[in-house]
Order: sequence, then C-alpha cells, then structure tokens
Amino acid sequence: MGTLTFSINVTLDGCVDHLEGIADEETHAYFTTLLDEAGAMLWGRTTYEMMESAWPAVARGDVDASPALREWATTLEAKPKYVVSSTRSDFPWNNSHRLDGDLRTVVQELKDRTPDGVLVGSGRLAAGLDRLDLIDDYKFLVHPRIAGHGPTLFHGLIDRTRRLALISAVPMRNGVLCVHYRRAD
Repeated sequence: MGTLTFSINVTLDGCVDHLEGIADEETHAYFTTLLDEAGAMLWGRTTYEMMESAWPAVARGDVDASPALREWATTLEAKPKYVVSSTRSDFPWNNSHRLDGDLRTVVQELKDRTPDGVLVGSGRLAAGLDRLDLIDDYKFLVHPRIAGHGPTLFHGLIDRTRRLALISAVPMRNGVLCVHYRRAD
C-alpha cells in the first residue's frame, strides 16, 4: 500500500494562494522530484481545472517556459491524475480519471493500488482526507512571506488537532523551507 502525501506551498501566515509563493527553478525542481517519486496525483475539481488550463500547453511546448517548468509539465502530463468531483465527470487531460463514490473508500483503494504513493495538492480536498485519517505525510514548502490574506491552509476545515512528527527540514537557497512531517497519532 502506498502513502498519501499532502504537499502544497504555504506562507508563514498560512496562505496557500498559488500566486504568493516563490515560483523559481528551485521550487519547481522540488515539486518535479516529488511528483516523479509518486505513483499518482490527486486533486479536487477546482485545482484540476487550474492545472488543466496551464500545464498541458507547457508540456506540448506551445508556450515559452524554462527547463524546470517544462520538466514539471512533462512529468505531470505523463502521471496518472485522479480527480474528486461531484459536479464534473469529463476529464479529457491526458491520463486523468474521476474518482466516484464514497471518498474514504475510493481514496483508500487508490492508495492500496498505488505502491509508489499518491500526492494530493488540493487544500480543501486535503482537509476532507485529513478528517478521514487518510493522509500519511505532509510535505510543505514554507515560503518566507507574510501574505496577509487567504485562502489559508485547511480553511478551518479540520475538526481536531493533528500530532505530527518532523522527518526533515531542509532550507533552499531562495529562503524556502522544505518540511516533511508524518502523522504521529
């Protein structure tokens, strides 16, 4: 059985707005490695649609992009992508699949059949998965910024405190801190 890892960019004040992080070669290389090591990607519909609107064109070479962005896009293009949605059933982006049914059951089944693990990159979905005790690891890029606005990590959507054990904390040259925690309870 694979692990379910929640990974996202977050500022010091908890903001997870994708426009607030440092989007440079170093951070994209980190996420490419993380994605490359995982067996699949898992998103909610909103995050899927945001990603679908940008990355396939980068992977095809339709837009100018740095080598790190192009590598991220081509890795993502090839990776199985699973989407949780109650409002959309058609996901035409290459290798995209809808998860349908009871959230606990379908995500546990996805973990069971993905030995290299599943990477979840949607904050609201992660909150739901966390409430179901399905998230095993948390890998955050903590950016040296205070955004002063939301959305914030978990949006107040979890129902109790989670105890986590620090696995590693590694600084990047750009000041971002890569932290890896594992559930301790």
